[in-house]
Amino acid sequence: MNLTVVGCSGSFPSADSACSSYLFESDGYRLLVDMGNGALGELQRHVGLYDLDAVLLSHLHADHCIDMCGYFVARYYRHEGGPAEPIPVYGPTGTERRLSIAYGDVPDEKCMSEVFDFRTLEPGSFRLGPFEVAVRAVSHPVEAYGFRIEAGGRTAAYSGDTGPCDALLDLARDADLFLCEASFTAGKEDIPDLHLNGRQAGETATAAGAGRLVLTHIPPWTNPAVNLRDARDVFAGPVDLARAGAVYEV
Repeated sequence: MNLTVVGCSGSFPSADSACSSYLFESDGYRLLVDMGNGALGELQRHVGLYDLDAVLLSHLHADHCIDMCGYFVARYYRHEGGPAEPIPVYGPTGTERRLSIAYGDVPDEKCMSEVFDFRTLEPGSFRLGPFEVAVRAVSHPVEAYGFRIEAGGRTAAYSGDTGPCDALLDLARDADLFLCEASFTAGKEDIPDLHLNGRQAGETATAAGAGRLVLTHIPPWTNPAVNLRDARDVFAGPVDLARAGAVYEV
């Protein structure tokens, strides 16, 4: 499978990147994980507006989901011949209501479901096209999930937003690529059950036996070079900083 980093900034877009959004492709199937601030514009550099097959939303903070409101406009109002056929959208409890409130003046409370087939995430696994998706609840102030995505015998793990937790270790176990948030700086911020720093991301990758670590969700105020150094200090495998437009063959 291929993984394209559509956006990777944390909290709000940086000068170089939209917020969290990651495109997984295999056998012609296109799965988008998260659609944060600015991601819809960047997504169109890689696929057409109506080419996605499914969307996973790790949680309902704006930097992971808010551009779904713009995507609703594209699918409901701007699709030739009427609203586009609904695609599966997996998210936490209340995703449809949250997006409807965020959009505001929707024609009726169910119109989003005309173009999005909303499905509630819960721990477990399911299949989407060629992908086997495993879901685990992770440590964050709101209902939040990480994902393990497998296709063709290869595995990518995605942390979502999380503090250190056993579920994250399970998701990343022997993953070929571990896409892991590293929002905080070691020794500077230490807020339980919120985010990881670069060192914690590296420690998790080591404990899980991951093959490659890609650090993401680094907000504009965090020095990425420090987090990269801290991760490399504790993880012997290759470590990259996620960047918008980067493509990984997993």
